Parts: sequence; structure tokens; C-alpha cells
Amino acid sequence: MKKKDSQQTQRQLRNSYFTTVISIALVLFLLGAVGYLMLNAQRLSNYVKENIGFNIVLKDNVREVEVRRLQKYLDASSYVKATEYIDKDRAAKELQEELGEDFVDFLGYNPLLSSIEVKLFAEYANPDSIKNVEEIFNSFPQVKEVFYQKNLIQKVNENVNKISLVLLTFTFLLLMIATALINNTIRLSIYSKRFLINTMQLVGATKGFIRQPFVSTSIIHGLLGALLANGMLAGGIYVLHHELGGFIGFDNIELIGVLFILVVVLGIFLSLVSTFFAVNKYLRLKTDQLYF
Repeated sequence: MKKKDSQQTQRQLRNSYFTTVISIALVLFLLGAVGYLMLNAQRLSNYVKENIGFNIVLKDNVREVEVRRLQKYLDASSYVKATEYIDKDRAAKELQEELGEDFVDFLGYNPLLSSIEVKLFAEYANPDSIKNVEEIFNSFPQVKEVFYQKNLIQKVNENVNKISLVLLTFTFLLLMIATALINNTIRLSIYSKRFLINTMQLVGATKGFIRQPFVSTSIIHGLLGALLANGMLAGGIYVLHHELGGFIGFDNIELIGVLFILVVVLGIFLSLVSTFFAVNKYLRLKTDQLYF
């Protein structure tokens, strides 16, 4: 009979530990997924900004050697990511494909000018920096005018700021919810052992001695939950890499590694703190209060 009761108690403990670990893992997985979403939101934002093109229209009498010199200077600039030279013939061909007719034969000459298409680094693709860059471009003697979509750049930056704010707010709220869920899960687990805590107090065990096994177990639960969450995150990232390889993947291993480490640290920290306060609560209760 005692053996049967012992086996049942061990089974209940295993179920309790399993439930705690799974609960922690699911909550940490959600937090990690939002964190990874934020990382890729920044990546997507940079991708959009760095694909906003400037067209530097060149004067008609500029020699090709001067154009190449200007292009090399731009490529060496700290604010320019890439440049591409488009001569008059190529510009005419591309416009013909868009219009669907040969306007050069109709006009009898090619009215288009050569140009250099410039793409800036993301940190310079904002209205203030672009204004300064535009002034630099216009200062070159080879340049006739600089063309870019000002409204598009302004809209992109406004939307990026709004999305970043929404994601930060959502992450903060999710962190609060995650803390509450993990705390409640652990408190329920400790609640089932409140009589054991009281019994240990009655036989003279110190608070530190009683608290130590609960704290050690909570660290293990937090670590296991975090490792399980990281495994689910890795699987999710792998799947998304095949579906959205251009934006989401394993390209930035260092950031993903930092994210995984943060998940582990957060899992251990939340589990440890919740256990510490939950055990302390029952250490302060008197025997008759344990029944309420």
C-alpha cells in the first residue's frame, strides 16, 4: 500500500514538473518569437530604406571618364551602399519597354540623359540626412539634377517608427503577461507542497534549508523550459527561412544567438524569482492559515 502511494506521489510530482516546464517553454517561445519578429522588422525596415533609389541626372556634355570618376567617389562614400551607371541608350531601352513603343524613332533623337542610380545605407535614408546628401550630390559639376521620391521616404520613416512603437508596446505587455503566467504556474506548484514546507519548519529546518531545493528545482525547470522554447524557435525560424528566405533566416547568427541566450536567462530568472517569493509566502504562514 505504501509502495502504491509512493508511486502515485512520484507520478503526481512528475506531472507537476512536466506541466511547469511546458508552461514556461510556451510562454518563453512567445516572447522569443516576438523578439525575433522585432529583429526582422528592423531588417525589413533597412531593406526597404536601402532600396529607395536616388537618380543623379548627369549633364549632356559630361565625358564618360568624369562619370566613372564620380561613380568611384560615390562608391567610396560612407553614406552610399551601391551605385549603378545608366547611360542614355540603356535609359531609352528601359523606357521603351515600359511604354511599349519606340519613342526614339518617333522623335528622331534620344532626349534622355545618362544618370547614376544611388542607394543609401539605411541610417542615412531619413529626411534630414537625405537633405544633406542631396546638397552634396548637387555640388558636383557633372550633376544636372537629383531626383527621388520625397513623399515615399517620409512615409516609410513614419510607418517604420509607428510599427517599432507598436512592437515595443506589444513586447512589454507580453513580458508582463509572461511574468504573470509563469508566476501563477509556479505558485500553484508550490501551493501543493505547502504542508511539506510547514512540516519542515516544525522539525526545525531553517528558511534557507527549506528554500534551497525549491530554488534549485526552479532553475532546472527554467533552463529546461528555455531550451525547449529555443528548440521550437529554431524550428520556426528554419521553416520561415524556406518560406521567406529573403527576409527571415539564419543570416545573422550572432543576433539569433543573443536572442537564444536571452530566452535562457529570462526563463531561469523568472522561474527563480517566482519560486523565491512563492516559497517565502508559505514560510510566513501559520499552520491554521494553510487550509485557506
